[in-house]
Amino acid sequence: MYKHQYITNKNIAVTIVMAIFFSCTNSTKAVRDFLAEKNLPIGIAKNAYHVYKDSGIVVSKLATPLMHDFSNREEHPYNEFPIGLKIVNFDKNGKDSVTIIGDYALSYNKTSVAEIRGNVVVKNHTDKATLMTDQLYWDQKEAYFFSEKKFVLTKLNDTVRGVGFESKENLKKVVFKNVGGNLEANENE
Repeated sequence: MYKHQYITNKNIAVTIVMAIFFSCTNSTKAVRDFLAEKNLPIGIAKNAYHVYKDSGIVVSKLATPLMHDFSNREEHPYNEFPIGLKIVNFDKNGKDSVTIIGDYALSYNKTSVAEIRGNVVVKNHTDKATLMTDQLYWDQKEAYFFSEKKFVLTKLNDTVRGVGFESKENLKKVVFKNVGGNLEANENE
């Protein structure tokens, strides 16, 4: 009798569990909408390493310990790098030309604008220029940086300190706002 009761209870439990599993047939869109509604990422990557190529040539490499993919947002899809990132851009000869490092970043998919915060360092290896700031916006389509925060730009013979600047991605053609420091003028730049 007890064995029969045990088997019956076990069958009922298995039937309920199977019903639960087979009733969970959410569509991909429903899952994405649920994650977006709860402000959860659609994906998480740990120790991610991404190589971007254009016409078979490596253009840049991105390394990050953690990436959250919020591409499930309809209006403003983005990727979050909560522990920081390192991006190395390469010139036409395959040499690393510009390196960008920061403690935190957001990269918006539709606009290709990234915000990098916390101990931001940009190095132009070719011209030996280094930019340090707390916050940097990067328009990736236009290869353009801008910030309204304090910065220090160091070149071979120059050190410029200030608040607010704009420049090309290679730290050339810089527009300074409130500045001071030692500056050597060159008519060619």
